[in-house]
Amino acid sequence: MIKQFSVKTRSRDDWIDLTATVRQIIRESELDEGIATVFIPHTTAGVTIQENADPPLRTDITRVLDQVFPWHGAYQHCEDNAAAHMKTCYMGNSVQVVFQNGNPILGTWQNIFLCEFDGPRTRNVVVRVAE
Repeated sequence: MIKQFSVKTRSRDDWIDLTATVRQIIRESELDEGIATVFIPHTTAGVTIQENADPPLRTDITRVLDQVFPWHGAYQHCEDNAAAHMKTCYMGNSVQVVFQNGNPILGTWQNIFLCEFDGPRTRNVVVRVAE
């Protein structure tokens, strides 16, 4: 089963929690166990599984990515968003989460986040649920 949905990001750098929506899609699949793949079909937004309890950690991660990939670098990319592309290469465009009893198996502090690096925009998310 494949489901797609869209989310609106609020700023150039943003983290959107996808966990509840992914959990609902898994339940709709009516599969008891399997793997859910979350894919972000964009080149300037990625996805990660990361801590959900301390929002400043997401700010810290974004700040470090800005240090590694500064917005105004000596880039040759013709649009002015090369740093966003590099951050997405580092973060990745997909994650997989195993599920059992219709629920994703995540650690106590883990959630699934879309990571925006060139917003605000409307981003698409694709979730594939399989045995």
